[in-house]
Amino acid sequence: MPPVLKALLFGNFAIGCGVSGLAATLPEISSSLGVSVARAGGLITASSLMVAVGAPLCAAVVAGWDRRRLLSFAALWFGLLHIVAAAVPGIDSLMAVRVMAMIAPAIFTPQAASSVPMLVPPELRARAITFIFLGFSSSAVLGVPLAAWIGGTWGWRVTFAFIGAMGVINAIWIWRTMPDGVRATRLSAAAWSRTLRSPALMSTLAVTLTFGTGQFILWSYIAPYLKGQVGFSTGELSLVLMWFGMVGLAGNALMSRTVDRTGPAAAVMTSLALSAVTLAAWPLATGFALVAVIIAPWALGYYASNSAQQARLAGIAPQLASASIALNTSAIYGGQAAGSAIGAALIALGRWDALHWAALAAMLVAMAGSALATRLARMHALAA
Repeated sequence: MPPVLKALLFGNFAIGCGVSGLAATLPEISSSLGVSVARAGGLITASSLMVAVGAPLCAAVVAGWDRRRLLSFAALWFGLLHIVAAAVPGIDSLMAVRVMAMIAPAIFTPQAASSVPMLVPPELRARAITFIFLGFSSSAVLGVPLAAWIGGTWGWRVTFAFIGAMGVINAIWIWRTMPDGVRATRLSAAAWSRTLRSPALMSTLAVTLTFGTGQFILWSYIAPYLKGQVGFSTGELSLVLMWFGMVGLAGNALMSRTVDRTGPAAAVMTSLALSAVTLAAWPLATGFALVAVIIAPWALGYYASNSAQQARLAGIAPQLASASIALNTSAIYGGQAAGSAIGAALIALGRWDALHWAALAAMLVAMAGSALATRLARMHALAA
């Protein structure tokens, strides 16, 4: 595989740290800026909405741009804005800078994935796409636990500066390894129309939105939940997040090796079922050891589900991958926004105990939707 894939993997690592690192530092942001956890959670909702809306819009604008310049600039923007965010005085200014910073993931993630078909032969496409998304699960092993530990020890501002530095490093790495002249064909209005009118693609995207909502109802508030409801210390929180990330990395690595054999649709269903097991058993998570055991199935499916979805979309309509993967990014962050908003509403009502039940309900709907999407994809293939 070409060396640039490692740079793209690292870019997803940095973005993963920025996305999930915010959730890991919500207790410190809440305390430092004198706002409630639900109010601090609005940072997740607003940031996610930016990516959800921005991903397809940006894809329409930048589809034909040179990938070396586009991806390097996106990584640099992400890094510098997080460094600025580390110095802001209050929640409103943090909200503004954070939302602007999230323009970068709206561009980077889908455009990095849609670059893969131009960098590797067709028989390696699914494996290469899942490979670069190992960056997200890798961020959970190292970046997110480290962000939680840094935030708990030195404050959330140091965490944001750490994330910003990774963005700058990634910009340099991409500039040095991405070849010149890598450009996707600019999608026409007709291509976007075909994507939006495809039952196979749109039903698959609805699965991403639904399971994303389920994941983030609880995950957005995992740090304040474990600290406030279970009584975790900063060290215990960092350890369990590291454990989650290690298991998640193993799950995504296994996905990368087996997705071509099992097929992306079966891989997605397995991942969602694993997440549902944890959410159903969550009431038993009353101590460090129990949390570590119960959270493991969720970790196995958490990152793998999205990696398989990317490969699933590319396989349904390779010629529309730039549009469908951009819309998938929109669905991921749309789910994150919806999930964090639902979670905040439940927390505002004092219903911490209802987070996992709401998440489980969304996950079960996603599983049913995934079965339907598989049927529609088969019909699409027969009609092609």
